[in-house]
Formats: sequence, C-alpha cells, structure tokens
Amino acid sequence: MTTKTLTHQDLKKFIIDVPDFPKPGIIFKDITPLLADPAAFAQTIEMLAQRLTDTHTDEILAIESRGFIFGAAVANHLSLPLHLVRKEGKLPRETIGIDYALEYGTDRVELHHDTLSTDRRYAIVDDVIATGGTAAATVELVRKQGAELTCCAFVIELGFLHGRDLLDGCRIESLIEYS
Repeated sequence: MTTKTLTHQDLKKFIIDVPDFPKPGIIFKDITPLLADPAAFAQTIEMLAQRLTDTHTDEILAIESRGFIFGAAVANHLSLPLHLVRKEGKLPRETIGIDYALEYGTDRVELHHDTLSTDRRYAIVDDVIATGGTAAATVELVRKQGAELTCCAFVIELGFLHGRDLLDGCRIESLIEYS
C-alpha cells in the first residue's frame, strides 16, 4: 500500500500495459493495480476532484463502465449528484440517447430522460479517453439537451489516438497522458 503523496508520474506506475488485449495489436492500459492500492486510488480521486473545483460543476456524468468507479468517487468527494451514461438498453426508465459511429458500425449512449436540466452544469468523468467516440457522443448528448458542460475529466489520455480532437471546445482534464 502507498503512503506518500503521489505525483502524476507516480500514478503511471500503477497502470500496467497488457499487449494484444482485447485483440492483437492493442495495448490495453490496465487500471486494476491503481484500484487495488487504496492510497493511490484516493490520490487519483483527489486529483480529479481538484481539476473540477474551479469549474462550478453541479453534477457528475459517469460513462459506462469503468467511468462509474471514478465518477462515483469524485461525485462523493465533491458532494455532487452522480448520473450514469450507459450503453443502449441498460437503463431501467425512459431514456434519451445518441448514436455514434464506430470503426465498424454504430453504438449508442443513453441517459435517463430526466437527468439533464438547462439550469445545471455537468462534468463528464471516465477512466480513459482513447479515440474519443463515447466521450464525444456524451458531450453531444448534453449539448443537444441544452445543458451546460463544464469539463471532461479522465484518469488516462491516450494522446496518440487524438480523442480530444472530437470534444469540440470542451475543457479536458487528464491525469496520466500517453503520447
């Protein structure tokens, strides 16, 4: 277990590269060692929360599925409401959603229809931004509903995939960057 204050570089030591997962040619960034170290996880949440303190965010939107881990902890740390952004068909009540393009085909993200309000400010939290498709769809969904987006916050950014380019004008905060 970690006991000292960690820097952003220190946090990288808790991310393990897994080659050829989930398919050949992909190097998966495994966050489970970060989750397994209570002090490192707590420091990660503190760092994400600090990135949001000046945004005047009212509510957190966490993207499925690992984003729920970080989004819930950040929302709790900041005493803010948490809402889940899920893949199609996963939410139990009436939803609003948006389709977005994948390399081969399409996908869809959804929120409960009564989640967003035009008089509230929202931050999106997720574990990783890679190609940016899911985050961009979430940004678009928030904006189409007339709600204000304050920030997109990520634990890891895979900069070499240029996902931030899809987040048109959104403030982006990431703790660990791979270029």
